[in-house]
Amino acid sequence: MSAVLAVLCGALVGFSLGLVGGGGSILAVPLLLYVVGVADVHTAIGTSAVAVATTAFASLGLHARAGTVKWPCAATFAIAGLAGALIGSTIGKQVEGNHLLLAFAVVMVAVGTSMLRPKASGGDPSVSITWPIARRLVAIGFVTGLLAGFFGIGGGFLVVPGIMLGSGMPVLNAIGSSLFSVGVFGAGTAFNYALSGLVDWRLAAWFIIGGAVAGYLGMRAAARLAVHKGALNRIFAAVIFAVAAYMLIRGVAAIAHA
Repeated sequence: MSAVLAVLCGALVGFSLGLVGGGGSILAVPLLLYVVGVADVHTAIGTSAVAVATTAFASLGLHARAGTVKWPCAATFAIAGLAGALIGSTIGKQVEGNHLLLAFAVVMVAVGTSMLRPKASGGDPSVSITWPIARRLVAIGFVTGLLAGFFGIGGGFLVVPGIMLGSGMPVLNAIGSSLFSVGVFGAGTAFNYALSGLVDWRLAAWFIIGGAVAGYLGMRAAARLAVHKGALNRIFAAVIFAVAAYMLIRGVAAIAHA
């Protein structure tokens, strides 16, 4: 039954990622905890990191073939962020599970809020890396990776504006380039959690299978529903807010009874 639930939850996350883009993977941890039934918060984070990294790298291939990835900027941001993700995930493993859930719920609110904000489309599509750009990308990438590693999330909602701020590239290039960082951050976090035995590889595999199939369907649906993108983002943000509220209530109750 846990395998079936993992496939279905992976499908939900994959479909949402394909349909609305960044922010969908934030649901992986609560789904693993409250639907699949993973008992330990840290195991849920480690397992979701494996799924997030795999999904991001798969999507990266599509964007790379479309030529939207600015590799020098993407690599600079990702390498700096990987150091942050390893440090953040090491700290996250030391935080008590219920307290980590409360902080995670706050991050979910931030993700939902970011999905409601219109994204700027300006920027320089021919941007090339320079020393000033590299310094900005390293600084922003490290902080972004630190947060992504601590919470065990891909961090796409932070990476996209971070790369745009650091390099000045348009949002289309930032989305494609961000996937490399999301994959690297997720892989680094997963590696760190796996060292402590905090990854359920069987559930991760089923989760990825469900996400791969539904992600393709989500992208197909996104093409047909492009004119309703704003409404879809608002609906999905509302779902994220609802899940965050549930996690806050559960987390506060667990701490109160501890």
